[in-house]
Amino acid sequence: MSLSSSLRPAPGPRRRSLLASATGAALLVGCTGGSGSGDTDADPSAVERARARAARDSEELAGRYAAVAAAHPGLAERLRPLHAEVVRHAEAFGAVRAASPEASPSVSARAAGPQDGSGPVPTAATDALALLVAAERKLADRRVETLVGVPGELARLLASVAAAGAAHVYLLTEGDG
Repeated sequence: MSLSSSLRPAPGPRRRSLLASATGAALLVGCTGGSGSGDTDADPSAVERARARAARDSEELAGRYAAVAAAHPGLAERLRPLHAEVVRHAEAFGAVRAASPEASPSVSARAAGPQDGSGPVPTAATDALALLVAAERKLADRRVETLVGVPGELARLLASVAAAGAAHVYLLTEGDG
């Protein structure tokens, strides 16, 4: 008896490999030494700039989630936990106030604007989700690149948030299942 083609795994990363990669990245960063408080070779102003940029990036991504949820109410429930996590990321980086699900139109419009190259929220829900996927991927990649040049504590936070972004990509691309 032969196996049916329906038993083949779905294309793309499997949940276990995604989580293993994220865990590996976090462990790698955890082994880079220093707790962050004793690192003396890092420029404090460069570290603060990296932290401020990470906070701003998370605020913009939270605004993007709010804009997509506002434009596509049918996606709001699915996006709510991911949006809440992005808001927590912004706060962890020191953001004072990230975009809430009930963000004002000006915040949503600014987050959905062309400054990040993604333009307004697409009218098709699948395209709006693709926009979020692209934003999460781009931001996760940027954070991985940034963590190499910052001390331990911030590097670990960047790695953790980058791994969460990769998990968000997975959840956004896997549908409701």
